[in-house]
Amino acid sequence: MSVATAEHPIATLKPINDRVVVRPLPAEEKTKGGIIIPDTAKEKPQRGEVIAVGPGKKDHSMTVKAGDQVLYGKYAGQEFQLEGEELLIMREDDILAVLG
Repeated sequence: MSVATAEHPIATLKPINDRVVVRPLPAEEKTKGGIIIPDTAKEKPQRGEVIAVGPGKKDHSMTVKAGDQVLYGKYAGQEFQLEGEELLIMREDDILAVLG
């Protein structure tokens, strides 16, 4: 788990309202049977690590926190780059589950 520090630009990233910033986890390279998946056949990852959480809305407190590993919808969120790192920003409602 990575932690944002004062020197790291993610530390200054503060989502607003019910937004969450997620770092997608890498896609699987092999199947369970050992078959290597080529880059063209890989699907977008649907798992990620929460790295920043907004304060929530007036009547809604946030249920995820930085460091949580989550599952999200296939087309959830907006992709963006920060210091060359691919990240997603999405509403908390787009998160389907927190992995234990």
